[in-house]
Amino acid sequence: MRVEIEQRTLRLRRPLHTSYGALREREVISVAITGPEGVTGYGEAAPLPPYDGVSVSRTMLALQRQRKAIEEHADGDAPATLIEACRAADDLPQALAAIDLALWDRAGKVQDQPVCRMLVDDPAPQVSVNATLSAIDRASAAREAAQAAARGFACVKVKVGLPDDAGRVAAVRASVGPSVALRLDANGAWDVEQAVRAIEVLSPAGLELVEEPCHGLAAIRQVRERVPVRIAIDETAAEPGALSSGAADAVCLKISRCGGISALLASAALVRACGGEPYLASTLDGPLGIAAAVHAAAALAARGPLAPSGLATLAMFEDMRALPVQDGQIATPQEPGLGVEPL
Repeated sequence: MRVEIEQRTLRLRRPLHTSYGALREREVISVAITGPEGVTGYGEAAPLPPYDGVSVSRTMLALQRQRKAIEEHADGDAPATLIEACRAADDLPQALAAIDLALWDRAGKVQDQPVCRMLVDDPAPQVSVNATLSAIDRASAAREAAQAAARGFACVKVKVGLPDDAGRVAAVRASVGPSVALRLDANGAWDVEQAVRAIEVLSPAGLELVEEPCHGLAAIRQVRERVPVRIAIDETAAEPGALSSGAADAVCLKISRCGGISALLASAALVRACGGEPYLASTLDGPLGIAAAVHAAAALAARGPLAPSGLATLAMFEDMRALPVQDGQIATPQEPGLGVEPL
């Protein structure tokens, strides 16, 4: 096996404001794995330091170690064997995700099958997604939300833990009407008391859920017990035992944090078995990461209801046209492998 690694920069059309700061560009790392027959599979690593605390340099180091582990193995070794060798070399999930995606992409091309059909026999033909609003003033947020509703999005997501949360949330609700689900994401901006007060103020807008109001399982449990709104965990899902804890109503899963498609599906199965509701989102991944998540979501949707996933983020980047959203859904790729071109 030959492994190639390359770092890329993706620039956002406009900044995305979160409680941990404004994002203007993304660094992603592309990985290409070529087998002895000449077929190449592509994956990508998408660490996001403000979100997961993992730097690009740390991810590059892990990928270099994993590349050596792959190249030392026999060409005919099974993908599972290669993943275990990579995990032994360096078990950083963000790097493992890139390897996992490349191996799935290559396997699909070798077998002339889209990844979704290698996961389940009857994958969903499309995946419902939410719109993530980037505006931080009331008028712009309302206009952006109205545009999303007009394009068929049935769910919009508003970042909170920022100035004028109540004004923006009310403006968005007034803009989209009562039929569109309204999801909030605080990215752990609050402590327990702040979260309870904020959710009490914001809940009259009619909320689908509040994602990561604060960090930590203990804090999440306290908030959930005191508010009338469904609570989801995101960053806290990385804590040991979080997926099976039952601390939240829903769990946001991400390809990068889980370590790839295989690990994400295992995580989703655990969440469902413990009475929780999994849904997917991106860490502002590139097209390969989004495609992988769409394939995983299509497999999950074939086995039970799946809330809209936060995967409609590629359009936030300059010159990015892959996996377009139509009527609030992304079509599951049907080409062999992941079905998208690498950057």
